[in-house]
This record gives sequence, structure tokens and C-alpha cells, in this order.
Amino acid sequence: MAESEWISPGWSYAERVCVVTTTRSGGSSMDHYRSFNLATHVGDDALDVAENRRRLRRAIGGLPIHWLRQVHGNRVIRAGAQTVGQDREADAVWTDEPQVALAVLTADCLPVVLVDRQFRGVAIAHAGWRGLVGGVLGRTLEAFPFQDCVAWIGPGIGPGAYEVGAEVLSAVETLGSVAEGVIVRGRSASKGHLDLFKLAEQQLRHLGVEEVWCDRLCTVQAEKLYSYRQLGVTGRMASLVWLPG
Repeated sequence: MAESEWISPGWSYAERVCVVTTTRSGGSSMDHYRSFNLATHVGDDALDVAENRRRLRRAIGGLPIHWLRQVHGNRVIRAGAQTVGQDREADAVWTDEPQVALAVLTADCLPVVLVDRQFRGVAIAHAGWRGLVGGVLGRTLEAFPFQDCVAWIGPGIGPGAYEVGAEVLSAVETLGSVAEGVIVRGRSASKGHLDLFKLAEQQLRHLGVEEVWCDRLCTVQAEKLYSYRQLGVTGRMASLVWLPG
């Protein structure tokens, strides 16, 4: 496995909480999914995905991983050792149990991690434009019982690569001042470039999260990452967070 290529926040909390985003390297998937696809819903061979998930679990010390059935919504659930293996539809999840890894899958959308400053709990959300407009971050903070948090925004599609149409532009503009400066209009009034990183950060700060880390790593520009916008048929990375106990 290419664990050395995995992405982690460059913050000072690494000894107290574990956060990683996988990359494309080190797996058994073939063709469009090469090689470390972790998603079961994208058309990849089920046996290859299962092997990749086994490798991932071994790499994080055998911890149970709580996967979600993501739908670009705003439902938030609580996870624990007893819920691992359940097929639950949600786009955000939190836990106050150590040694339970929470995961979201992305290939342009943002993974957004929340960590309680006292290290009593962690959360993670899958946040594309639909989730951000739909309030997934606010819902996550409402469900998360620890309000003094630090956040990390993981890799996603950057504004230079993310041209969107009128539907998305109109939806984002309904957010008002929290979306100020996140759209750069092009020559066509019906198109523009959307800065998901900035939108997520501004929402988090508006919701009271004062410390937000974001490296603005673009999935389109980084060859080691999956990008649905760039590749169409492709795999998914996993972003995970857990308390080591």
C-alpha cells in the first residue's frame, strides 16, 4: 500500500486524533478504477473493492470502519462499535467512541472533519455543492454534542476546475452573505466557477468554528487523486477520522 502518499492535516493535533485521506495508489482495482478504489457503487469489481477495504483496515491497525450510503443530503447519524456494518443512508456521521473509524467517500466533493478540542468526539461530513447548500455542515454541528471544535477541509475540486451552470449558481446564491465571494462569473451569465473550499470554510466560521484548516488540494490537478469531473467513470478516495483511545 502507498500509505506514504496518504494526505493528513498539517496541524498540531496529530497525536490526539487520526485523520487521513487515501489516494489512488496501492490497491487491486483495475482499468478506470486503478487502483485503490474504496467505493462499492461505481461499477468496480466487488472483490477488488472488498480487498481494498481489507487493506485499508489493516493499514489503520484493524479498527472497524463505519461506512455511509451517501446521497448528497444532510442527514447526520451517530456511530459506534455496534453500528459498524449497518447500511445507513447519511452524509455525515459522528462518534464519541475511541477506536471507531468514520469514513466518507469523495472524488471532487469535500470531506469535512470536525474534532472536539477536548478530544471527546469526532465527526466527518460529505460536502459537495448540494450538501453545502442543503446545510449538511450546520446539521452536523447541531448533532455533534461538542461545540468547541476545530475543522479540517480535505481534498476537493478547486475553483479553477469547477465550472458550474445556472442551477448551481442560483442555489448557492440563496445562501446570502455566507456565500460571498465564492462564485467567479465567466463571460456567460449562465456559468461561473465555484470555490467549494471557500464556501465550506465560510459556512464553518459562520457556524462558530473559529479554527479551520484547509490545504485547498484540488482533485483535478493532483494525479494521485480520483476526480469524477475529470474522469467520469472512476473510483473514490476515503477520508477517515478516529480517536486512537
